[in-house]
Formats: sequence, structure tokens, C-alpha cells
Amino acid sequence: MKIVIYGLAITSSWGNGHATTYRSLCKALARRGHQIHFIEKNLEWFRDNRDMPHPEFCNVHLYADWGESGRSLIRLSKDADAIVVGSYFPDAMAATEGLLESGYGPMIFYDIDTPITIAKLRAEGRAGYIVAEQIPLFAAYLSFTGGPVLREIEERFGSPYAVPFYCSVDPELYRPKPVEREFECALSYLGTHAKDRQPKLMKFLNETAELLPESQFIVAGAQYPKGTPWAKNVERIVHLSPPDHPSLYCSSKFTLNLTRDEMVGAGYSPSVRLFEASACGAAIVSDYWKGLEHFLTPNSEVLLPKDAYEVAQIIRTMTEEDRTRIGLNARERVLSEHTAAHRAVQFEQIVSRCSGKSVPAKEAIRKETKGTDPAVPQKAVRASVCP
Repeated sequence: MKIVIYGLAITSSWGNGHATTYRSLCKALARRGHQIHFIEKNLEWFRDNRDMPHPEFCNVHLYADWGESGRSLIRLSKDADAIVVGSYFPDAMAATEGLLESGYGPMIFYDIDTPITIAKLRAEGRAGYIVAEQIPLFAAYLSFTGGPVLREIEERFGSPYAVPFYCSVDPELYRPKPVEREFECALSYLGTHAKDRQPKLMKFLNETAELLPESQFIVAGAQYPKGTPWAKNVERIVHLSPPDHPSLYCSSKFTLNLTRDEMVGAGYSPSVRLFEASACGAAIVSDYWKGLEHFLTPNSEVLLPKDAYEVAQIIRTMTEEDRTRIGLNARERVLSEHTAAHRAVQFEQIVSRCSGKSVPAKEAIRKETKGTDPAVPQKAVRASVCP
């Protein structure tokens, strides 16, 4: 299949969790023989922090201005077997309108931020990348969140097909690794600053650090306010490149998973970090949200302390054998259900159900045009081209 994705980012993981999600999915799809085109806006903060400027598994098309480049970027989808518009794609609404006017499809909305999207749709009828009236026009709504919200997406907002499409992990990248001294600590947290998540980070990690002054703690992630009152034994890493994530997880006795308020409210919203840490065999300490047990079993595959005192107790008293066992249990669970290979197969099944025009028919169109894709305008910088 030819798959065209209009997404937030794949070349830079700086300050976002979308890039690693797209990378693992696109890599798995490419391995199954599909041709992937990824459309990304050339935003300054990504341009200055590109950790994968030339993915080997897809064609990346960077553009500066939708008004100048949009028409040609829409034509790129002319003979696509599947067209994906992702949440937080900066020009998502314009792209959606252009695709609808062109009659290209099937169009699929991929929401990596479902609880945030639905909260805005309920309150305002629109998010920054989709309006409620557009939802029925997508052949499918791939949701980061499972559970009851799927029914709401169909019954209240009119989606013909809302399906859970959880984040996934690339087990080739996220796997057990030797301990590295620079990341060795009692408890680590990896994540960008979020106002609603910060009180829990201070409660579960910072307060624990104050209770255990002899132990080291690490918080890795961008955009934390300069005046944050970190304990003296909390080390800050402003940005940790994805290749170093497994080393951090594997060098921490425990790693902390925290969930944003919208995700807690919706439930059934596992983050990509949860799956990545699990695949590394890390012992995970997490806040609780409805549906968590659907992904990891409490006490056997994930630990759910109530406060800093319980976190400190876990760090002090849990044996190495028990800690290792919990991490390996989580790894086994995630590798059996939530790898990128699982999502690639699921994506194929979704496209098969949604496609109004068969894949052979699309292949015939490509043969008529001698397999060429529409030209990308000069204003759109081509970051890489697969052979």
C-alpha cells in the first residue's frame, strides 16, 4: 500500500511523544512492504533538534507554509491506499478540507491525544486540528484511548468507525541494556513538563527524594520552569535522545509513569513511555487510572503506590529478585500485545475495512502514471527519499 501521513513530527522527538510513536509504526509498516510518505511542517523547535532527519523507512516531506505548499502536498495522496491525518498536525484542518475537496481516500484520523481532543470538542466543538463536523467524514477514527470514549466518538460525534489504536513499541530499540553509571539512580522520570502532571511528579519523585537524601533521582525532559524547587539529589536532564531512553530505564532501579488529567479522566490511555519502559524490563511505579489493569497487572507487572512514603518503602525494601521479576513480567506482557508489528497488522485490517477503492485499483492508477508521485513544491524541503 501507499500510505500518506500528515503528522506532527517524525524527524524530531524534542518535546513530544508523537515522533517515537510514528517511527515505530512506520518502520513496522515499511517492513511489511508498504510505502510511507510523512508530511511534517518545518517548525523551528523541531528543525533545531532533529534526532532522525532521514528515516530509512519512509519518505519525509518537510514544508514551510501550507498556503504555498498545500496543494502539491494534497496531490501526494492522489493514489494513496490510506491517508492519515494526525492530531496536532499544525495544518490538519486545512489538509482535511483539501483532501475532502479532492475526493481522495480513505481518510483516517489518528488521535494520539484523544482525551484532550474530546474534552475540547465537548466544550467548544473543535480542537486546534479538527472540528466536530469533520469527524463523520473520516472513514475511521484511530483513538489513543479505549473504553467508553469510543462509543461517544461514534454516537455523539458521528464517526462511522472508532477503534482503539494504542501506542506501540519497537522491541529492537527498547530492550534490556547494561546499567550505565551516568543514568544510575533509585527512581527516574522521563517526560516533558505538563502543568497538570507536575504536582504528581513533585509528590511521587521529588518528595521521595527528600525522604531518601542518600539516593539519586533523575528527571529527564524539556520545558520545566527554572524555578522548580527540586530536591538536591534530583538531577535534571533537559533533553534525552530516544537512543538513550533504554539506558535510562535500565539504569534506574525504578522508573515513574505519570498520566495527564485528561487521560486519567478518560481511562484506558496508556502512554508510549509506559510501553517503552516495559519493553526494557524496567520496574515501573505508576499513578492509577481506570483501565490500567487492562494493559499491566498491578503488583505483578506494575507498582501503584499512593504517596511518597510508599514509593520510598518500595525503594528501600523490595528485593532485587522481586524488582527484576516485575520488570520482566511487564516486558513479556507488552511484547505479546503492544509492539509496532501488532499495530501494523491492525492498521492493515482497519484500511481493508475502510477502503472504498480496492488496493488493486489503486495500483492500476499508479501504473498509469508510471509509478510517479506528484511533485513536491520547491518550498517543501524533501528530507529523505527511500529507494
